[in-house]
Amino acid sequence: MTGNAANWFVDRHVNEGRSRSIAFREVFGSGREISYGELAESSSKAASALTASGIKEGDRAALFVLDQLEFPIIFWGCLKCGVVPVAINTLLSTDVYRTILNDSNASIAYVSVELLDVVMPAISDCPSVIKVIVIGDSASHEHLSWPEFMEGAEAFQTLERAGDDIAFWLYSSGSTGTPKGVRHKHEAMQDTCETYAKQVLRVDESDIFFSAAKLFFAYGMGNGMTFPLSVGATSLLFNARPTPQAVTEILTVHKPTLYFGVPTLYAALVQQWESDESCPDVPLRMCVSAGEALPAEIGRKWKAMQNVDILDGVGSTEMLHIFLSNRPDDLVYGTSGKAVPGYEIRLVDEHNTEVGVGEIGELLVRGKSSAVDYWKKPEKTEQTFQDGWTRTGDKYEQTSDGRLIYCGRTDDMFKVSGIWVSPFEVEQALSSHSAVLEAAVVSHRDDEGLEKPKAYIVLKTGQSIEDLDDLKEFVKDKIGKWKYPRWVDVVDDLPKTATGKIQRFKLRSS
Repeated sequence: MTGNAANWFVDRHVNEGRSRSIAFREVFGSGREISYGELAESSSKAASALTASGIKEGDRAALFVLDQLEFPIIFWGCLKCGVVPVAINTLLSTDVYRTILNDSNASIAYVSVELLDVVMPAISDCPSVIKVIVIGDSASHEHLSWPEFMEGAEAFQTLERAGDDIAFWLYSSGSTGTPKGVRHKHEAMQDTCETYAKQVLRVDESDIFFSAAKLFFAYGMGNGMTFPLSVGATSLLFNARPTPQAVTEILTVHKPTLYFGVPTLYAALVQQWESDESCPDVPLRMCVSAGEALPAEIGRKWKAMQNVDILDGVGSTEMLHIFLSNRPDDLVYGTSGKAVPGYEIRLVDEHNTEVGVGEIGELLVRGKSSAVDYWKKPEKTEQTFQDGWTRTGDKYEQTSDGRLIYCGRTDDMFKVSGIWVSPFEVEQALSSHSAVLEAAVVSHRDDEGLEKPKAYIVLKTGQSIEDLDDLKEFVKDKIGKWKYPRWVDVVDDLPKTATGKIQRFKLRSS
């Protein structure tokens, strides 16, 4: 694709006769929906309103917007007039928002009214923001409301853009620290649709998409916005927390054909359906998991309940979506599958030499959807983006048939008795115990200063383990005597990013 991405994802559908087809439908609450024709018109008016407000081409627009109709209207409106939308995690703190706003130097901020109390103190400390638009009930604040912003806006002629021009930014989820501004090109979105969405998911116009993962990060943006728009399908938007109860109701009532989640939520759904026998009857033809590696046991239980597999895949903010995945006709639970068509992958050691079968190496990936850089972080950009390859920071082992098995983040790996230990392997063994819902494993030094595994576990509702030594023996029998956790702490929950990635660095420092 060359040109402005808004032409292909939005306006094209009007010319192809889909004006009345539903693009997005809000589930629960308002029940609002928007057709492709209305999306094309509203996004053009949003572009016009931006221009009339004095926001210039290249300026950044900060989106503190929940999963609601205004998100795609604003996003594509920005692209149409050359403004750069910055989709921001709606679950962060004021301090992090302050950092992101000042880092991006945003000129305008769109804020869902539910987030005002957290976001406004950060905006007050960001002098670059000259306009704030509030989405939702606007009775209790002095800022411009969304209807007021859009009032009188005319249609806008979409600006021409080259495919490799900067289109939008995302901020990395921060599984290892401070979020970084990741800059993506116009053509990157279509690249993910032509590779993973088309060749692995085989999406088409009749599909109904539901992503528990939100639009503000790369995985959710593909699932809930660009993938359905690539084929003229319908996406269900849910602006609240995806609890097992809420997701079960959405699956039951709205009957999506494609469901996208994260391992934690899949595990919670399986537990709920097992405990209260509430497994819904859903016409799912495909389910996807990303964010963390999917425990094999969860995949097998889901298949038994829903008669559809979960495709475990690997993506990143830097690559925009999934580039390594299992496939419907080529799936092995406990692995991350193989490279998605259109991507190349390598496993390398600390000397950048490719490792052999059965050895552990860092995963590098090459593909057209790669980000351009990290905003204002040249050293980190140089470390991550090298000669067309993107370093993921993930450690993998390759099997003899070419599949990759996740071992952990580079920072999470450690050696016990001189042998590499994969935290994820130990976590999978722990999670396969009937009483354990999820687990995280980190390195911890014993009295002699030697590194050994330490586990944090969350138990299933109503379950208990009387003797944790029994759990240690269970792991020994599963994966080997040197890998078992020497210490086990039972906790209420594990620290995670909004994408569902466990923040092991927080456990290491606890």
